[in-house]
Amino acid sequence: MHTLARLAIAASAALFIAGCSDEPEPKTPELLPPPPATAKPKRDDTKNDTSGSVQIDNKIIKLCGDLPTARFAFDSSDVQPEAAAALDALARCFVSGPGKGKGLSLVGHADSRGETEYNLALGQKRAGSIAEFLTKKGMEPGKLATNSKGEFEASGTDEEGWARDRKVEVLLAD
Repeated sequence: MHTLARLAIAASAALFIAGCSDEPEPKTPELLPPPPATAKPKRDDTKNDTSGSVQIDNKIIKLCGDLPTARFAFDSSDVQPEAAAALDALARCFVSGPGKGKGLSLVGHADSRGETEYNLALGQKRAGSIAEFLTKKGMEPGKLATNSKGEFEASGTDEEGWARDRKVEVLLAD
Protein backbone atom coordinates (compact mmCIF):
# COMPACT_ATOMS: atom_id res chain seq x y z
CA MET A 1 0.00 0.00 0.00
CA HIS A 2 2.83 2.36 0.80
CA THR A 3 4.40 1.68 -2.58
CA LEU A 4 1.19 2.66 -4.38
CA ALA A 5 0.95 5.91 -2.43
CA ARG A 6 4.58 6.73 -3.24
CA LEU A 7 4.00 6.03 -6.93
CA ALA A 8 0.90 8.27 -6.95
CA ILE A 9 2.79 11.11 -5.31
CA ALA A 10 5.73 10.72 -7.69
CA ALA A 11 3.40 10.69 -10.73
CA SER A 12 1.61 13.80 -9.50
CA ALA A 13 4.90 15.60 -8.97
CA ALA A 14 6.11 14.61 -12.46
CA LEU A 15 2.92 15.91 -14.05
CA PHE A 16 3.21 19.16 -12.11
CA ILE A 17 6.82 19.70 -13.19
CA ALA A 18 6.03 18.83 -16.79
CA GLY A 19 3.22 21.39 -16.80
CA CYS A 20 5.65 24.16 -15.91
CA SER A 21 7.25 25.92 -18.84
CA ASP A 22 10.36 27.95 -19.25
CA GLU A 23 8.38 30.96 -20.42
CA PRO A 24 8.40 33.83 -17.94
CA GLU A 25 5.18 34.58 -16.19
CA PRO A 26 3.27 37.50 -17.64
CA LYS A 27 4.12 40.71 -15.87
CA THR A 28 1.52 42.16 -13.62
CA PRO A 29 0.85 45.83 -14.15
CA GLU A 30 2.78 48.03 -11.82
CA LEU A 31 0.76 49.28 -8.94
CA LEU A 32 0.45 52.98 -8.58
CA PRO A 33 1.87 54.37 -5.38
CA PRO A 34 -0.76 55.07 -2.75
CA PRO A 35 -2.12 58.58 -2.82
CA PRO A 36 -0.39 60.90 -0.39
CA ALA A 37 -1.98 60.97 3.03
CA THR A 38 -4.12 63.99 3.27
CA ALA A 39 -3.71 66.01 6.37
CA LYS A 40 -6.81 66.49 8.44
CA PRO A 41 -8.25 69.88 7.72
CA LYS A 42 -7.82 72.33 10.54
CA ARG A 43 -11.08 72.62 12.41
CA ASP A 44 -11.75 76.27 13.06
CA ASP A 45 -15.15 75.69 14.62
CA THR A 46 -13.83 75.19 18.14
CA LYS A 47 -13.39 78.79 19.27
CA ASN A 48 -16.96 79.93 19.57
CA ASP A 49 -20.19 79.15 21.32
CA THR A 50 -21.31 76.81 18.55
CA SER A 51 -18.60 74.27 19.27
CA GLY A 52 -19.02 71.49 21.82
CA SER A 53 -17.24 71.60 25.12
CA VAL A 54 -15.74 69.78 28.04
CA GLN A 55 -17.89 70.69 31.01
CA ILE A 56 -16.13 70.42 34.33
CA ASP A 57 -18.31 69.87 37.37
CA ASN A 58 -18.46 72.68 39.97
CA LYS A 59 -17.13 70.31 42.66
CA ILE A 60 -13.95 69.90 40.60
CA ILE A 61 -13.64 73.65 39.99
CA LYS A 62 -13.92 74.25 43.75
CA LEU A 63 -11.28 71.58 44.33
CA CYS A 64 -8.86 72.61 41.56
CA GLY A 65 -9.58 76.30 41.00
CA ASP A 66 -10.78 78.01 37.86
CA LEU A 67 -10.12 75.95 34.73
CA PRO A 68 -10.24 77.22 31.13
CA THR A 69 -12.95 76.05 28.73
CA ALA A 70 -12.19 73.12 26.42
CA ARG A 71 -14.10 72.60 23.17
CA PHE A 72 -14.80 69.93 20.53
CA ALA A 73 -15.34 70.53 16.83
CA PHE A 74 -18.57 69.36 15.22
CA ASP A 75 -18.57 65.59 14.52
CA SER A 76 -15.21 65.20 16.23
CA SER A 77 -13.74 63.47 19.24
CA ASP A 78 -10.32 65.09 18.86
CA VAL A 79 -8.98 67.05 21.78
CA GLN A 80 -8.32 70.44 20.22
CA PRO A 81 -5.23 72.49 21.07
CA GLU A 82 -7.46 75.05 22.77
CA ALA A 83 -8.64 72.29 25.14
CA ALA A 84 -5.11 71.34 26.16
CA ALA A 85 -4.76 74.16 28.72
CA ALA A 86 -7.93 73.13 30.56
CA LEU A 87 -7.07 69.45 30.51
CA ASP A 88 -3.44 70.08 31.52
CA ALA A 89 -4.67 72.01 34.56
CA LEU A 90 -7.19 69.28 35.35
CA ALA A 91 -4.49 66.59 35.12
CA ARG A 92 -2.13 68.56 37.38
CA CYS A 93 -4.88 68.89 39.97
CA PHE A 94 -5.54 65.14 39.98
CA VAL A 95 -1.93 63.97 39.65
CA SER A 96 -0.17 66.19 42.18
CA GLY A 97 -2.70 68.71 43.45
CA PRO A 98 -5.74 68.68 45.72
CA GLY A 99 -7.49 66.03 43.60
CA LYS A 100 -4.65 63.51 43.95
CA GLY A 101 -6.01 60.03 44.59
CA LYS A 102 -9.54 60.94 43.52
CA GLY A 103 -11.28 59.61 40.43
CA LEU A 104 -13.17 61.16 37.54
CA SER A 105 -16.20 60.07 35.58
CA LEU A 106 -16.17 61.20 31.94
CA VAL A 107 -19.56 61.18 30.22
CA GLY A 108 -19.67 61.80 26.47
CA HIS A 109 -22.65 63.35 24.70
CA ALA A 110 -23.65 64.07 21.09
CA ASP A 111 -26.26 66.23 19.45
CA SER A 112 -29.44 64.68 18.04
CA ARG A 113 -28.33 64.66 14.42
CA GLY A 114 -27.23 61.20 13.34
CA GLU A 115 -28.17 57.63 14.19
CA THR A 116 -28.49 56.56 17.82
CA GLU A 117 -25.68 53.98 17.57
CA TYR A 118 -23.37 56.49 15.89
CA ASN A 119 -24.07 59.12 18.55
CA LEU A 120 -23.48 56.64 21.38
CA ALA A 121 -20.17 55.67 19.80
CA LEU A 122 -19.21 59.32 19.24
CA GLY A 123 -20.00 60.18 22.87
CA GLN A 124 -17.86 57.23 24.00
CA LYS A 125 -15.02 58.32 21.71
CA ARG A 126 -15.19 61.84 23.12
CA ALA A 127 -15.03 60.58 26.69
CA GLY A 128 -12.24 58.19 25.70
CA SER A 129 -10.18 60.92 24.07
CA ILE A 130 -10.33 62.96 27.27
CA ALA A 131 -9.37 59.89 29.32
CA GLU A 132 -6.45 59.17 26.98
CA PHE A 133 -5.26 62.77 27.21
CA LEU A 134 -5.43 62.74 31.02
CA THR A 135 -3.67 59.36 31.19
CA LYS A 136 -0.80 60.70 29.05
CA LYS A 137 -0.53 63.56 31.54
CA GLY A 138 -0.03 61.12 34.41
CA MET A 139 -3.48 60.21 35.69
CA GLU A 140 -3.98 56.59 36.66
CA PRO A 141 -6.27 54.84 34.15
CA GLY A 142 -8.04 53.12 37.05
CA LYS A 143 -9.14 56.54 38.31
CA LEU A 144 -10.98 57.34 35.07
CA ALA A 145 -14.37 55.92 34.13
CA THR A 146 -15.88 56.64 30.71
CA ASN A 147 -19.35 56.19 29.33
CA SER A 148 -21.68 57.73 26.79
CA LYS A 149 -25.18 59.11 26.81
CA GLY A 150 -25.03 59.75 23.07
CA GLU A 151 -27.99 61.88 22.05
CA PHE A 152 -30.28 60.77 24.89
CA GLU A 153 -30.07 64.08 26.78
CA ALA A 154 -29.79 66.26 23.67
CA SER A 155 -32.20 69.18 23.49
CA GLY A 156 -30.76 71.43 20.77
CA THR A 157 -32.75 72.44 17.70
CA ASP A 158 -30.23 74.84 16.10
CA GLU A 159 -26.43 75.31 15.88
CA GLU A 160 -26.15 76.88 19.31
CA GLY A 161 -28.30 74.21 20.96
CA TRP A 162 -26.54 71.36 19.16
CA ALA A 163 -23.21 72.78 20.33
CA ARG A 164 -24.38 72.60 23.94
CA ASP A 165 -25.30 68.95 23.34
CA ARG A 166 -21.78 68.06 22.06
CA LYS A 167 -19.85 67.71 25.27
CA VAL A 168 -18.01 65.61 27.77
CA GLU A 169 -19.03 66.08 31.36
CA VAL A 170 -16.14 65.71 33.80
CA LEU A 171 -17.55 64.67 37.15
CA LEU A 172 -15.90 63.87 40.45
CA ALA A 173 -16.25 60.14 40.98
CA ASP A 174 -17.83 59.12 44.27
